[in-house]
Amino acid sequence: MSESKLRTQSMDFAVSIINLVKHLKEKRESVISNQIGRSGTSIGANIREDWFDKNKAENELNTK
Repeated sequence: MSESKLRTQSMDFAVSIINLVKHLKEKRESVISNQIGRSGTSIGANIREDWFDKNKAENELNTK
């Protein structure tokens, strides 16, 4: 899967999660909604961290 497609899908997923959290908070389900919000939106951060680590490793190999 290409980086841009993965990034787009993770952003779409995060937006869906945020909408779910808003809905749950309207229903006073704050405990579970907070956890869902944290775990659902962290996927994008994990993808970016992985991308950064891979690029950093490639740059280190190219400079040696």
